[in-house]
Amino acid sequence: MILVVGLGCQRGCDVHTLLGLFNTALAEGSIERDKITALASIDLKKDEPGILALAETLNLPLHCFSAEQLTTFEDRLSHKSEIAFAHTGCYGIAESAALALAEHLAGGPARLLITRKKTAQATFALACAG
Repeated sequence: MILVVGLGCQRGCDVHTLLGLFNTALAEGSIERDKITALASIDLKKDEPGILALAETLNLPLHCFSAEQLTTFEDRLSHKSEIAFAHTGCYGIAESAALALAEHLAGGPARLLITRKKTAQATFALACAG
């Protein structure tokens, strides 16, 4: 089974904030960290230091998608954020990116296993496929 974590964050969000959200969400979902296949986000975050540090800390690949690619998942989001849309052109980065990468890696449909979890600075979602 492919498990993909989607992440969104404010500029300058540090790795400790992201790791805390990551660990808390996985613990709540009773999912082991080593079962995660990859991380995903929007291409606007491909150079975000906190997300890059998280990928390095966890030794996971990071894949980023354009807002155009992510909008195709809009009807499957648990929450649509007008703020995210205003900043990125996408209503939900974490959920959309998780779904996009899980489907890409599996070559088939994916579903959200953990819907959007949010802190003041970051969002997390987990999609599974296969």
